[in-house]
Amino acid sequence: MDAPSDVVDWDLAIATGTRLVRPGPQIPPDQARSVVAQLRAFAVEARGHVRSYTGLDASTSDAPLAVVDRAAWVRSNAEGLRHLVEPLAKKMASESVPAPLRAVGARASGLEAGFALAFLAGKVLGQYELFPPGGPDGDRPGRLMLVAPNIVQVERELGVDPNDFRLWVCVHEETHRVQFGAVPWLRGHIVDQVDALVSGAELGLGAATDRGRDVLVAVAAALTGRPGPSLAEALQSPRQKAVLAEVTAVMSLLEGHAEVVMDGVGPAVIGSVEQIRQRFQRRREQPGRVEAAMRRLLGLDAKLQQYRDGARFVRGVVDEVGMAGFNRVWDSSATLPTSAELADPGAWVSRVHPGARQAARPPGSGA
Repeated sequence: MDAPSDVVDWDLAIATGTRLVRPGPQIPPDQARSVVAQLRAFAVEARGHVRSYTGLDASTSDAPLAVVDRAAWVRSNAEGLRHLVEPLAKKMASESVPAPLRAVGARASGLEAGFALAFLAGKVLGQYELFPPGGPDGDRPGRLMLVAPNIVQVERELGVDPNDFRLWVCVHEETHRVQFGAVPWLRGHIVDQVDALVSGAELGLGAATDRGRDVLVAVAAALTGRPGPSLAEALQSPRQKAVLAEVTAVMSLLEGHAEVVMDGVGPAVIGSVEQIRQRFQRRREQPGRVEAAMRRLLGLDAKLQQYRDGARFVRGVVDEVGMAGFNRVWDSSATLPTSAELADPGAWVSRVHPGARQAARPPGSGA
C-alpha cells in the first residue's frame, strides 16, 4: 500500500460510496442541462450580492466552479479527505504500526468512509473545497461545488420557487468562496488545525481497543435515540478533543456568517426568502427517525449547531459594531472568536473593539 492507503483504503471508499449512493430525482436531459446552466449563472450573480453585503472582495482569487451529481461528489470528497489524512499515514509509518493492523484498519476505514460519503452525497447542496482533485497541492485553488440533484430534490420537497431557492443556495456557497478568497491566511490556518487533529491520533492496539468500545457506544446511542457521542467523537483521542473546540469555533464562524449573508442578501433579490428559510429550517429540525440516527452517528447534529451558534455570534456582533466592525474578525487568527466568545458576542467586541463598547456607555455609568 502507499502511505495514504495505510490509513484508509480510498479505492474501497469510493467504490462503496458510489455503489450505495441513491440516485437523485428523475429529470429529463434538457431540464437537467437547464438546471446546470442556471446554477452556473446564479453562482456568478451571487458574487456581486455577497461582495455588496459583506464588504469583502475576492475578485482577484481564482476559484473554479463545478456543478456535479452525487457520485462525482463522493469521488471528489474522497480525494480531499485522502489529502487531509496523509499526515496520519506518515505518523503510522514512523511509529511502526504492525502491517496486519494497518491492513485491517484501512479496509474498515474505507468501508466506513464510503458509507458516510454515500449518505452525505444525498444531503449536501454545495460546498467550497479546500483540496479539489487534480494538480499539485500548492497549485490547486479552492473550488466551489454545487450538487445539482440535491438542490432540485430539496426545492421540490419544500415546494418553493426554484429560481429563488437556487440563488439562495448559491449565495451561501459564494460566501464561503469569498471567506477564503478575501482572507488569504484562512486556508492555512484551517489546514494547521486539521493537521493538529490528525497528529493527535493515538495509534497502537490499546488505543484501537479503547476507540472501538467508544464506537460501539456511539452506534448504540444513535440507534436507540439515547444521548451519546457521535462516531467522530468516539474516534477522537483526548488530545484531539482538546483541539476540536478551536476547530469548531472557526467552522461555526464560517457557517454562521454564510447563514447571515444568505438571509441578509435575500430580501433585495430573493422575493420568497422568508418562506424558504422557514421551510428549510423546519426540514432541518424535523428529520425522520432513520435520518436522525444517522445525523447523530455522523456528527451532523453538531454541524447544525455550528450554523445556529455562528449565526447568533455574527448577528450579535453586527448589531453592536456593524458589518465593517465584524470584518475585523478576518484580520488574523488572533481576532477569530474563541469558543467562549462564540457564545458571548459582547466579549469578542470588548476584546477587539474596546473603544466601541466604552463609547456606548452613557456618561457617568462608570467602568
